[in-house]
Amino acid sequence: MRFAVIQFPGSNCDVDLLHAIRDGVGEEAEYVPHTADSLEGFDGVLLPGGFSYGDYLRSGAISRFSNIMSEVSRFAEEGKPVFGTCNGFQILVEAGLLPGALQRNKQLHFICKTTELKVDNNQTKFTSKYQKDEVLTIPIAHGEGSFYCDDDTLADLKANNQIVFTYASDNPNGSIENIAGIINKKGNVLGMMPHPERAIEDLLGSSDGLRFFQSMISNFVKETADV
Repeated sequence: MRFAVIQFPGSNCDVDLLHAIRDGVGEEAEYVPHTADSLEGFDGVLLPGGFSYGDYLRSGAISRFSNIMSEVSRFAEEGKPVFGTCNGFQILVEAGLLPGALQRNKQLHFICKTTELKVDNNQTKFTSKYQKDEVLTIPIAHGEGSFYCDDDTLADLKANNQIVFTYASDNPNGSIENIAGIINKKGNVLGMMPHPERAIEDLLGSSDGLRFFQSMISNFVKETADV
């Protein structure tokens, strides 16, 4: 499986994602600049965390107009896996590939710590290696990570089982319903504020994020074999 790690001006978790794929799960990954106009030859797309365009307007608001995003949208429309973490999640929301919005943390300051996540939906391309309701140890690092949506959207998320991760022990940023990560209705675009790529080896404090990427590989292999 070959992954594209999209680099925006201000991305700073691109190296972590490349390491997670190449060294964590032993697959291919390459950086793709935001100016590129093709994702030909790639099987998965990863949008990293960071501060794209310095978050000067609104997190992800400028990046969603980057040249590569039309290709990311096409990629998603074709049912191929797209994952965004932290700023990547914000970009996916701004691009309309996921519902809702990310607001300032309730404390109005940046949070960087390890948190506990509950796996609410393990029937996705990204979570099949986890048990339902399993609690994971995954780090967070964000200033605008409070997920918000209106009542109708929240009802849809629940009805379609699109809430994939919730904060288990405490809600660090004030997200509605403790939401930490969601997926689109088609099940191939997932965004989350926590960083699984920073939890792929015990040396870093947790390897709970490794199975996230292993799930992507396993499902790709299965789907390819079924074709």
